[in-house]
Amino acid sequence: MEELLRMEGISKRFGTFYANHGVNLDIRRGEVHTLLGENGAGKSTLMNILIGLYQPTEGRIFMGGKEVHITSPAVAVEHGIGMVHQHFMLIEAMTGFENIILGSKANPSPLIEEAKDKKAIMELAERYGLEVDLDLPVSEMSIGMQQRVEILKVLYRGAELLILDEPTAVLTDQEVEGLFEIMQSLTAEGKSVIFISHKMREVTRISDRVTVLRAGESVETLEMADTTGQELSDLMIGHHYVESTYEKVAGERPVLEIKGVSYHPEEKHGGLRDVDLTVHSGEIVGIAGIDGNGQSQVAALVAGLIAPESGEVWRNGEKVAVFSPEDFIDQGLGNIPEDRNKMGLVGDMTVAQNLILKETDSDRFSLGHGLWLKSGAIQEFAETKRAENDIRCTSVNQTARSLSGGNQQKVILARELDGDPEVLVAVYPTRGLDIGATNFIHDSIVAQRDKGCAVLLISADFDEVLKLSDRIAVLFEGEIMGEYPGDNPPIDQISLAMAGK
Repeated sequence: MEELLRMEGISKRFGTFYANHGVNLDIRRGEVHTLLGENGAGKSTLMNILIGLYQPTEGRIFMGGKEVHITSPAVAVEHGIGMVHQHFMLIEAMTGFENIILGSKANPSPLIEEAKDKKAIMELAERYGLEVDLDLPVSEMSIGMQQRVEILKVLYRGAELLILDEPTAVLTDQEVEGLFEIMQSLTAEGKSVIFISHKMREVTRISDRVTVLRAGESVETLEMADTTGQELSDLMIGHHYVESTYEKVAGERPVLEIKGVSYHPEEKHGGLRDVDLTVHSGEIVGIAGIDGNGQSQVAALVAGLIAPESGEVWRNGEKVAVFSPEDFIDQGLGNIPEDRNKMGLVGDMTVAQNLILKETDSDRFSLGHGLWLKSGAIQEFAETKRAENDIRCTSVNQTARSLSGGNQQKVILARELDGDPEVLVAVYPTRGLDIGATNFIHDSIVAQRDKGCAVLLISADFDEVLKLSDRIAVLFEGEIMGEYPGDNPPIDQISLAMAGK
């Protein structure tokens, strides 16, 4: 196969810290090349160099055998490089068509030639199997369609090399299959794909070759046909990887009870209809279901963010009268929210500040009920939590947004599990995390269960639900379709229930 891209000896230094150090990567035409590594291994930095957001401290980049200097994202586009970010870069108020042509120079006319541009976009969509409604506002699109708009956006700009950053993290299994078909149609026409993922099952399924990064360095590049998921996992973490397994247990007393709750029941994908669910102390109840079937509303309900329109919520045998996050926290709620950046962290605040967000007015960390913060106590607490939770940062005084996804999640986990909550709500707790961080999060959740915590796990990752749950409830269009045991679960029945059957 002909070489499309070669990155030689790429290093990127921030102060004294090397995010990349002597990385080598080569991409052939018509291949899916996976970039594999733990959170913080340097994958995002390397791709940011490739698309011109960062300039390398050292190293050279070649496209088609010729050295190039990618000084900006615009220059990357000129060289046929396009990236679909994990968090989509779309304007929600605009239509799919408007997002695709925004900033494009494909048409020399200063005026929008809508008919001509739409025809060109639809030809691309049909060619690569990208089903989109160009006239639909992005805010009304499914996550899968939004992703297809992002892919069309880079193809419309002439991309020959597509970088897909964690593209399956927010997709249903059916949408993942659709994405893989799109990737195969792209490579069949000679385009190349850099696939960034932590899901080993997907990596082994779709990759032609894999390059493993560890601690900012390229460890090895392997043909997928000549390796295994186990070998790749071992290379990624630097030692033999053993996946944790957990004993399934029976709960004790009811702690959280949802009784006949409805919330916007007229909405199929944003409401709840007559939901009954009980979580006992010392058990994990997993909610399985395709994303967008009321999971966010259940999470908001048990966190006190919304109140039911009908029905009741009970805590420890008492009916909840006031739905307020502050009251729920005071009653012992730990909450790992579904979007760590929007709901779990304040990005511009430090790691230490984020770790004490729930206790800024406590005597433990302040004087005068929050009037004056005890910086020494905060620093000591942050360093302790950093060590206990393996939060990898140069300092607890760096901003939370500068951490990798896995380390951001560890900050949230450390804060929410401090003090051993009575109820823990974990929503998509390992989305976008590598196997090491995922194992750590899973171990921590099960440890809380074993201390008597009532855990409500909400995840679109069916394997995660099966692995952790003592009981499984299936949610479809806002309704509980059934409850199943976590020990030897009837997978076929659960799968049918997830499809509403």
